[in-house]
Amino acid sequence: MELLQNELRPKTLKDVIGQKHLIGEGKMLSNLVKNKKLFNIILYGKSGIGKTTIALCLINDLGFRYRMLNATINSKKDFEVVFEEAKMYGELVLIVDEIHRMNKDKQDLLLSYIESGLIILIGLTSSNPFHSINPAIRSRCELIELKNIEEEDIVLAIKNIKKVYKDLNIDEKTIKHIAHISNGDLRSAYNLVEFCYYSFGPEFSIDQIEEVNSNSKFYYDKNEDGYYDVISAFQKSIRGSDVNAALHYLARLIEVGDFDILYRRMLVIAYEDIGLANPSLPSRVLSAIEASERLGLPELYKPLACVVIDMALSPKSNSVETAMNNARNELNKGGIGRVPRHITTTSKDYKYPHNYPNHWVNQQYLPDNIKNSIYYIPGDNKYETELNNYHKKITENNK
Repeated sequence: MELLQNELRPKTLKDVIGQKHLIGEGKMLSNLVKNKKLFNIILYGKSGIGKTTIALCLINDLGFRYRMLNATINSKKDFEVVFEEAKMYGELVLIVDEIHRMNKDKQDLLLSYIESGLIILIGLTSSNPFHSINPAIRSRCELIELKNIEEEDIVLAIKNIKKVYKDLNIDEKTIKHIAHISNGDLRSAYNLVEFCYYSFGPEFSIDQIEEVNSNSKFYYDKNEDGYYDVISAFQKSIRGSDVNAALHYLARLIEVGDFDILYRRMLVIAYEDIGLANPSLPSRVLSAIEASERLGLPELYKPLACVVIDMALSPKSNSVETAMNNARNELNKGGIGRVPRHITTTSKDYKYPHNYPNHWVNQQYLPDNIKNSIYYIPGDNKYETELNNYHKKITENNK
């Protein structure tokens, strides 16, 4: 039996629900179809909002020859077969689902065919492409973000289900409830209707929907307790040294199962909020992430919980973040000036610090215009205090 979501999948771009910033008169993707042109693109956004549908609709509207592979499931050999087919036809569109999971061998192979023009790539990912896609591939693609589908659009989509389930008889209030709890995920709405239809019949109620939903994966409502609010609360709880809150939000994020963004956020916190106050912590965070990936579900929470407790109870310092912000802000003002001549590659006047006591010698490193700028202000934790005291000692003794 074909899934409801597949039976209702649009065949052409004009029938796609939502994504009005990309589809419609004068919009980006519609103009590509109008001009019969396709470029290397990466479609990114959360699950269930139409990435695969849009990719297939583009292909249908343009009439291009294509193949579709999954970066996780399909082997290097599968990719090689597609590349040989591209050589035979002179050009082929390759849709790669979960492109952020491509290993290096596949990426290197794909890159050469993108550069030659034999492959036009449509990459699909629910991860942030700025952090998860190979930079060499990313730089050759246009990155296109898909948005959550609006509730009113999901309402219309649910009403269209009657084309398949002709005896479906749910009222407007129930339809709006389904649209609301789907949180912009049309696939989730379709799956919920399909499950309730076969579980309770064509006239199921809101109470019956909630009976199903209460046993489902933990739900986040974008207007009340949004997913990104939970991520924000997770970081702020660790920053605020509230270990119990940090563990609470960790549990909620594990329940959702988007581990890419959880792992990235943990590393960001380690460097941004703790940094030099506990300089060995980032490596422990990375080790915990690697351990959780190896363990998998259901045990992966153990190393994550261990290191999150460590992060929450660690001393905090944002001195590194502040220092880099100061440096970038001054850089953006312009008028920085040239690198001092004595530390350029051709200079013979450079003083080699290792030839001096304590491996330090007094010489200018910043350009003249900003030679007195100070970016880094030490935090008041033990490690940074010791570093700063040592630096003061050697500089005062060797001036």
